[in-house]
Amino acid sequence: MKLTATRFLFVGVVILASVPAIAQNQGNSFSGRVQRVWEDGFRLNTSGRSIAVDTYDICGDNTTRYISAGDQVTITGEFEVGEFDAFSVTKANGKSVCQ
Repeated sequence: MKLTATRFLFVGVVILASVPAIAQNQGNSFSGRVQRVWEDGFRLNTSGRSIAVDTYDICGDNTTRYISAGDQVTITGEFEVGEFDAFSVTKANGKSVCQ
């Protein structure tokens, strides 16, 4: 019985510790200037932060057709394994790219 209660408590602690990480991955938005572009992503320089952005889901391997170094963009998406998976990319003129 004691072992079961200990396991239950451990699982509860793990779940509670995961909540901030799960919340951080939802609904993020960043704006900044594109530093470098490759076929399925780009590097975005925000205020004091550099983010590797994966655009494969919205642009496939065609990111370089729509985004150039120096572009000012806003991205929405979530962080996953060290990269930011973009759900949308919008240029400063309000136009969505790759859609």
